[in-house]
This record gives sequence, C-alpha cells and structure tokens, in this order.
Amino acid sequence: MPTSNETDRERVVEQEYVTALYARLDALREIAATRLSAARDAGRETVAWWQAELTRLESVEDRLCFGRLDMRDGRRTYIGRLGLFQDEDEQPLLLDWRAPAARPFYTATMAAAHGVRRRRRITTRGRVVLALDDELLDPDTAEQGALVGEAALVAALTADRTGRMRDIVTTLQAEQDRIVRDGHTGVLVVQGGPGTGKTAVALHRLAYLLYTRPHLRTGGVLVIGPSEVFLDYIGQVLPGLGEHAVVTATVPRLRPDIQVSRTDPPEIAEAKGQADMADRIAAAVRSRVRTPDEPVEVEFEQQVVRLDPRECRRAVEMASRAGLPHNQARLVFQQRIVELLAERLVDRMEKVVFTETGEAIDGGSADGRLSAADLRALAAAGLVIDPGQDDDQDGPKRLLDEADIAGLRGALLADAAVCRVLDRLWPPLTARQLVTDLFANPAGQWSTADIPLLDEAATVIGETSAAANSGVTFGHVVVDEAQELSAMAWRMVMRRCPTRSMTIVGDLAQTGDPAGASSWDQVLRPHVADRWRLAQLTVNYRTPVEIMASTGDLFAAHHPGLRPPRSVRAAGESPWRRHTTLARLPYVIADIATGHTDGQLAIITPPSHLAALGKALCLATPPAITDPVVVLTPCQAKGLEFDSVLIVDPAAILAAPLGHNDLYVAMTRATRRLGIVHTGPVPAELSRIQERTP
Repeated sequence: MPTSNETDRERVVEQEYVTALYARLDALREIAATRLSAARDAGRETVAWWQAELTRLESVEDRLCFGRLDMRDGRRTYIGRLGLFQDEDEQPLLLDWRAPAARPFYTATMAAAHGVRRRRRITTRGRVVLALDDELLDPDTAEQGALVGEAALVAALTADRTGRMRDIVTTLQAEQDRIVRDGHTGVLVVQGGPGTGKTAVALHRLAYLLYTRPHLRTGGVLVIGPSEVFLDYIGQVLPGLGEHAVVTATVPRLRPDIQVSRTDPPEIAEAKGQADMADRIAAAVRSRVRTPDEPVEVEFEQQVVRLDPRECRRAVEMASRAGLPHNQARLVFQQRIVELLAERLVDRMEKVVFTETGEAIDGGSADGRLSAADLRALAAAGLVIDPGQDDDQDGPKRLLDEADIAGLRGALLADAAVCRVLDRLWPPLTARQLVTDLFANPAGQWSTADIPLLDEAATVIGETSAAANSGVTFGHVVVDEAQELSAMAWRMVMRRCPTRSMTIVGDLAQTGDPAGASSWDQVLRPHVADRWRLAQLTVNYRTPVEIMASTGDLFAAHHPGLRPPRSVRAAGESPWRRHTTLARLPYVIADIATGHTDGQLAIITPPSHLAALGKALCLATPPAITDPVVVLTPCQAKGLEFDSVLIVDPAAILAAPLGHNDLYVAMTRATRRLGIVHTGPVPAELSRIQERTP
C-alpha cells in the first residue's frame, strides 16, 4: 500500500498534468473562437464547422481526463473525453476514450492484461484532482474476476441521484464495452434487465460510431425515447461525450404537426398497433378509387364526351402500375383520362375540312360549318382558326398541331366540370380524413396510437405536408425502451432509417404497452429478415441485491423462462411495505415524502392516483425531473433511476393489462431504498416483503 506521502506526491504529479491538459484545451478553444469570428463572412458551412468545434471543446470541461494506463513496456497513456495533441504529428497528450488504444482501460484484467501493468482512475472536480485509484494487473497481487475499477464504479453507483443521467465513460465494464465498440453495421439489439446500463451503453455506442464512422453525422442520428421525461433525463449524456448533432424524440414527436389530445382505451390502442393496420389502411386507400360499370359522361364547353368503362379501368390499372403513392398516381390517372378526352375532341374537330372559301364539307353543324360548341372548345384551348391558312397545301387541312393539343389538355384539366368527374373517379385524399373515417375518430382529436396510423396513411397517400416530416431520414437510429413500440410504430421508425443501421435497447420483461413486443425476432423480421444480432447485458449495477430479491416472486410468476440480471452490490436496507386506507392514502404518502431528506425520491403510482397525489404533495405532473421528490406513473418511470422509490397501490398497478411488468419496472428504479404502500390486501407477489407499522 502506498503511504500518504506517496499518494500526495502522485496527486501533485497528476494535478500538474491535468492542469497542462486544460491549458491546451483553453488554447484550442481560443483558436476555435478566433476562427469562428473570422469566418462570419466566409460562408455558412465554415461558420457551422467552427461553431460545432467550439461547442465540442466546451462540452468536455467536466472530467476532461479520468484515467491513465501504465504499460509493461514503459509507455504511459492518459485517457479522456477527447483526443488532445500538442502538435498534429506528436503522440497524444490525451487519448480519446473511443480510440482503439484506449480499450484496455475498460477491458484489461489479470487474466488478460493486454500489456497493462497499472490502471489508474483519476477523480476530478472542476480542474482539481481529488483522488487516485490504482489497480495493479498482476496475477500475484490482484483478485481474478473482480469488477474493473470497482472503487470508482461503487462510488458512481452510490452517489446521490440528481435527476440527470451521467455518462459512464469512466466506469464502463468489459461486458458493456464490448457492446459499445460492436462494429455490426445492421440492427444490434441490446437486451438487458434493470440496472444493466443498457441506455448508457446505447448512447456510448452512438458516440463511438460517430467517432469511427464520421459520415453518420452527414445523415444525422436520432435517439427515440419512451417519454419527454426520459429525454430530459438523458439530455446531458451525449453532449458530455462531445456529441451535439443528435436529434432526440418520442414516437409521437416524430410527427410534430400532430398534437395528441386524448387517450385510447388499452384494447383500442392494442388493436391500432397491430401490423394488419397497414393492410387495412392500404385497402382503404385503394377502395377510394372508383372503376365505373357504366359509361362516364364528361361535359366540356357544352360538348359531352363519353368514356367507356374499360377505358377508365385501363387508366386505373396504368396509374396503379406506376408504383406511386395514391395522390401522385392520381396525377397519372388524370393525365391518361385527359388524353382520352382530348383525342375525342380533336377527332371531332378534325372531321371539319375547309374548302378554299372557308366552308366546311363535313362540319359539326347542320349547314356544314363549325358549330358553336366547336368554336367554344377551340377558344377554350386558346385556338383561333383561320380558314385561309395553308392555302398552298393540297388535301385535308389539320386544324390542331401538337401545341394546340397540349393547350386543349390544359384547358380540360382546368375545367371545373371535368375536375369533378376526375375527383369522383380518383379522389385526392388526406391522411387525417382517411384515419378519421376508418376508425371513427372524433374529428381533429388524436391519440398516441393514432400517430403511426397517420404516418402510414400519409406514406400510402403521398401527402405532401406529411412527406416533409416523414421524409427525414437518418444515418443511425437508437430506440430506447424499444419493447414498448407497436408493430405500426416500428414501421414508422423504419421509414426514417432506410439503411437499417440501428441500436435497439430494451427488456422484454418490462413491456408495459399491450401492443408492445414479446419477441425481438417477431418485431424485426418483417423489416430486416435475419439481419439483426442480439447482445445481452447480464449484470445489474444499479439495483441492490435486497431490492432484486424482493422482486423474485413477481418475476418468477410472470417470466418463468427468463433469468433476472445479477446484482453486484448490497445496500444494507431491506424493502418494506405498509398498509393504509384509500381515504388516508394521500396523507400517508405526503407524510413519508415530507420526512425524506436523503437523496432523490420517486413516488410511482398508477395513473388513477396521479392527480390527487400531485395535489397533496404540491408537485408538478409531469414532474421537473431534477426535483428532490417527483411523482410518476410506471410508464413515465421507465429508464429512470432514483435513490429511493415509494410505490403506491401496487394492486392497481397490477390491474393494468401488463401490470406485472409495470410493477417490476417500478420496483427496480431505486439505487438504495424501496417502500410500498398498499390500500387493500397485499398482492401475493409482494407478501414476503417485510411489513412496517407506522
């Protein structure tokens, strides 16, 4: 063991080095700021590049350097949030954590040291070195199988929660690092139980991919989360890793033009999420196209032109074969019908052949001259007929050239009566009207389950306003809490990632949406066949063994074929439960919350109690995620973590369609303490939890 004097000397050495790193960082920031100021007149792209560079340099202020590797060959490498060089051709002063040479910092063990003699973790606050944590990777001096960086990891796990997720770049474990650096170019599914760090792993993998595949920045990257609360919670992670050019959204927010104003009953939401809704929407669009059984009469300038049903049918078939969305195929149909109408009118007009005196020998009127209807039709097409034109030509004279016929087609398309016939045969559609009609929705009121249906309908229809929204595509997409997405929501997401480069994160044991996933293969096969891969996280770093043990009966009853993740630490406090009456429930919860002073507390309640509890505790719903006490539903709590969790009325949570999964989610959010308040008999799955009396 090093003496205190030796530790102090080492801390001084590291402080000098860290100070030098910040000096280099400050110099680079000054250069970037100067270049940005000078580039104001150099073009938008140059300004954007230097602005992004300055933002990147400013985002790594906290914990710039967090590690050091001492190699057995005498080399020494410092690890941090980005690479720093004194000059471009020199060895790095600081190695980016994503660089291949930095990987042993996360993976080296006694059994596979990768040439590492010592791994040092450097704890800083601001620009000050606070502590050093050394691991000697020598089989004779270290215990095989220990967690990498155990002291730093435990410190991170036991620190008070702040309502914001912190990155885990300083404490990534080997199991997590393998997934972060996975080079799979297709769909990678990260399956992991509570506390395994799957969200952090997915975000770090995204940062790694942007480092190793910078072209992804051109296409853009998208992170989809289950709720606005969740997106707020993870909002600092990627900027803290130096990545700012990332779009975050919930599934409804992928269509910002549609506002959610109502909630469907669970059975309706489940039905709307099924894959066969796509077929229903496509069939509904097709059914709007009419193929008549009787001749269709079209009036144009007091002339009536008749279209045969077979001609209409062939025009529909031709437009359908074009493979275009409904509204664009409609233009093909209109063009063909107008061509037919123009041909009939031209044939009728061309039967008039003029003599040298201008008299017609086969006119459209009884006296052999052009009829008034003929003249109106020609005038509508912008034509003026001169009987004496082309006097030097022999034989019948053509009245209309190609430019004239094109003008006639334009006149037909502009004619109100013609347009009414065209719209009756192949009407223009909007997604909103189609979904309203198909599902008998109240006009203008949309649920979350309606959003994928509207997006699907907009795609099939080719709605111009929707194309601007759904047409945005991304180079890589991360989907968190992916088990919650319905089959229709997956279609919506896949349209935004045509390359199918995706990181999908979830846990099938936590599915709370009745339309959500029960099998990854079932979810993905329709879109990528077998071109996806599963990566498993098995170690629970967040939830103490005492709390995980309290979920054992619940998990075994509903997921007998699955194994929960293994917890790596104990908190020293057992979960408890307490009985009260429904009438006293708000007061009991308020009393417990008032007495809580240690860390952040989440009160997780079924939706039926949310308003009453928020009022009793004077708390906002939805909450400000950084508040010391927050009130959430199980759905809102997905992906979050807190120091303490108080679960309200577990029987009501269990009554939801997948309530056992919602309760499992609620019970596994805590890093230290778990309490349960029930208003009736305790559910059987919780009966072995110790009861506490007031």
